[in-house]
Amino acid sequence: MLLSPMQTTTEDKPAAAASATQALRPYRELDDQAGQAAPLTLIGVLRVITDDYPAAAACLQQALELHRDTGYRSGQADAFLNLGAVQQLTGHHPAAATYLRQAQALGHDIGDRSHQAMAITELAAVQRLTGDYRSAAASSQQALGLFRDAGDLRNQTDSLNELGLVQQLSGDYPAAAASHQQALALSRDAGDRLGQAETLNCLGELASRTAEGRQARDHHAQALAIALQLGTPAEEARALDGIGHSHLRDRHPREGIACLEQALTIYQRIGSPTPAASRKPSSSSVKAS
Repeated sequence: MLLSPMQTTTEDKPAAAASATQALRPYRELDDQAGQAAPLTLIGVLRVITDDYPAAAACLQQALELHRDTGYRSGQADAFLNLGAVQQLTGHHPAAATYLRQAQALGHDIGDRSHQAMAITELAAVQRLTGDYRSAAASSQQALGLFRDAGDLRNQTDSLNELGLVQQLSGDYPAAAASHQQALALSRDAGDRLGQAETLNCLGELASRTAEGRQARDHHAQALAIALQLGTPAEEARALDGIGHSHLRDRHPREGIACLEQALTIYQRIGSPTPAASRKPSSSSVKAS
């Protein structure tokens, strides 16, 4: 998941959202459109992180309209990027691609390579989820190069995981392992615990593909522990789903069904497609202006 440094340094997302809501009030009282947009974007980002997608979309749409009214193009790019993430995470791939291409184009126009790279990473996820693996791999490599040029460790993690997922689906398991291991090392170096959870889930999925059930459950269990600490239901469900399927493959039906039922309950609660329909990508391209 692509995050600004401020967002990754706080694990108390509800408190951060409450602070942003409090900061919004005086701007509304003054009818300060530019001032309202920043806290609205932050609230939207925090809602994405905690998987409250309807609330996130509402805040981000308001921020987009305010940025359009004020002509702040970087803010518009932020809003398009985050709205694209919400659409992608809820399985609306054409809408996601539209928002993300707008973010990419605006980033290019204003010379913001960060917006371009994040939009490209999220487009890679859409391409992967719609079966266009060649384009997804190329997009992931392009974004990774931009992030490396910028020295952006956190977002390199996301691009590496996206590339690794495509490599998994293409059957290149050694390359996928290398990509995910690089991502894990970078996320640890950056102190990005959410990135670690996402990467551990990727490694668990890879271990399942290579019939290493015990290792798969170990990776997913580590991801689950972090997700529970951070309060990120989507990664929690992803970990439970991985543990459940691993148990079923190893002929542990009781344990497997219990985990899958828990995962399904979470996916239904947050309105995200289950992995059976569309594997949640490791990136939720969220950025606050």
